[in-house]
Amino acid sequence: MATGSHSSPEMVDLFTTYTSNPLGIGPLLSRVKHQSLLTDPLVVATGFDVALYPGRGRPPMVEGFRMSIRGFKELSGVSHVGPAVASLVSIRDHTGDDSWRPEAERLLAATERARAANSPALWRDVIAVEAFRGRESSIAEMCDYSCAATAEYLRRALTTPGYLSAETLRADFLHRDPGEDGSGLINDMMVATFFLAGLDTSFRLIRWFRTQRIDWERAMVVVAGRQGRPTAGVTWNTSSVATMMLGASEYRLPLARMYIAPHAPVFATPKYGDLSEVVALEEPLRTLWAGMRGMQELGEIMFAGYPRYSPDAQQFPDVSDPRVTEVGEMPVIHGPDDLRALVTRLRVVLEDARQLLSGCVTDYAVAQLVKHDNDPTAVVVPGLDLVRYPRLT
Repeated sequence: MATGSHSSPEMVDLFTTYTSNPLGIGPLLSRVKHQSLLTDPLVVATGFDVALYPGRGRPPMVEGFRMSIRGFKELSGVSHVGPAVASLVSIRDHTGDDSWRPEAERLLAATERARAANSPALWRDVIAVEAFRGRESSIAEMCDYSCAATAEYLRRALTTPGYLSAETLRADFLHRDPGEDGSGLINDMMVATFFLAGLDTSFRLIRWFRTQRIDWERAMVVVAGRQGRPTAGVTWNTSSVATMMLGASEYRLPLARMYIAPHAPVFATPKYGDLSEVVALEEPLRTLWAGMRGMQELGEIMFAGYPRYSPDAQQFPDVSDPRVTEVGEMPVIHGPDDLRALVTRLRVVLEDARQLLSGCVTDYAVAQLVKHDNDPTAVVVPGLDLVRYPRLT
């Protein structure tokens, strides 16, 4: 029976001459590439902020775009009533008992408090999101209807045995049904709130990037760290952050110059103007980008004449044909009234574990802003501008 080592030191030495060794040829290529890029701008997007490292040793700048931003949590709270009520249905289906009832009562109380606090003045004078200017009354009407419809459904579920079900959820709450009482506009609201969040974020980033005058042809872009749920946002067409970055560059950023790095180090949102953590990450993030680019460039050196990889070749299915019952990617949106595509996207972000929930319509929102020269008032907000939300008692 053979004993002792099960490897050949000589063969392992050949392996480590190239890789798995900080002194190997592969790491040397990364360092050489890194040195050639020190003057190029580096843009790093986390799940919450964007940092611009101008290069040449100049200090970074940071722009927040999510959790610390006005209106995000308020919009998200209203948007989440759909999945919140659906979760109660699922809990009941799984348990077969009344364990859903205390949560339904808690959601009902929170919904009623939110409705009481909601008003055009709240959105105009307190939350005061610049990108929403002129739409505050419409947003307040949408939120009022959504809270009232949620409370109405929950009260009925709590007082009518057997009422809480997937069938009543869809027929009486979610699905658009322009009847006399306007019931079923929650789908529209969910589309609108996702769109509004993307509109605000994209509006501010486009404006910020314009002031920085970034040379996007030379920009090194990294989408760093976890984006949303653990399985989501790790490819270009599933990351709303990546989509937003492309749009915020007004589509001047070549897709091949952006890397999504879920395991890259990230900085916390700076507090009190302290950028020390952001500064400390410039070197490792530049090195990461350079290493990826150095490896990619070997493709042309080694295999010139063979078909090259193009990240721009993305296909979006068309669901306008009612015979289409399944999709493998986000469907194309034909316009702000394309409810079939918009609601299909709501379903896709739930069922496709690769997707970020926030990515439902971000690509469409930023594309519309770019089309209209970053003027939010010129954009049609699906689920809001073309919909009338009635006042429920």
